[in-house]
Amino acid sequence: MAQRIAPRVVVDPAIRFGKPVIEGTRVPVELVIGKLAGGMAAQEVADEYGITMEDVLAALSYAASILAAEEVRGVA
Repeated sequence: MAQRIAPRVVVDPAIRFGKPVIEGTRVPVELVIGKLAGGMAAQEVADEYGITMEDVLAALSYAASILAAEEVRGVA
């Protein structure tokens, strides 16, 4: 059963091995972020994967929240 972890982002052990995906799709958040990082325009990503611009922005928001919570420790 899918569990919403952020607006428009869900996880379900039966879909993509429980990786975060755009709600109602099998499109992984990491794919959306990776395509944007690779230089693809947000609208191109939305069109290519059949998602909305709101879904693309939700993926970015989710990624930002994960990074904001990340704790980095220096290694000497």
